[in-house]
Amino acid sequence: MRHGKKVNHLGRKAAHRKAMLANMACSLIEHKRINTTVAKAKALKQFVEPLITKSKAENNQSIEKGTHNRRIVFRNLRDKYAVTELFSTVAEKVADRPGGYTRIIKLGNRLGDNADMAMIELVDFNEIYNADKPKKQKTTRRGKAKKAADAPSVDTETKADDSE
Repeated sequence: MRHGKKVNHLGRKAAHRKAMLANMACSLIEHKRINTTVAKAKALKQFVEPLITKSKAENNQSIEKGTHNRRIVFRNLRDKYAVTELFSTVAEKVADRPGGYTRIIKLGNRLGDNADMAMIELVDFNEIYNADKPKKQKTTRRGKAKKAADAPSVDTETKADDSE
């Protein structure tokens, strides 16, 4: 029995599984969305989201931290072009997002073997899906809006017009 086992082995040995996830993560970073099975998409999500978090600019304030994070990500991805893309364009887009960088959309079953298929994509790179949604206002954990956003801005021209 496999009670309490967190890792989906995907029917592969450890080395094959790690290589496959690294290749899929590189493809996801390069193309911003890929089609795969649902099980592989869920495993890829767990694999790639910590790497995206390490690439965010707030984690790389100093040169030492930035270099260390790049080396950790390179150890997992094994592709310097994917690491460069991740730390430049992807990190820039997800800088203000607190997590949940990927989205899994189920597509139905594959014709050949009836496997459940899914599309996994980077959330911030889908312009069509995000176009109609307004930007959320930043809130605290207790549900209140930030104080800087609550403070009304003072407009000097309207005060001058009111006094006349």
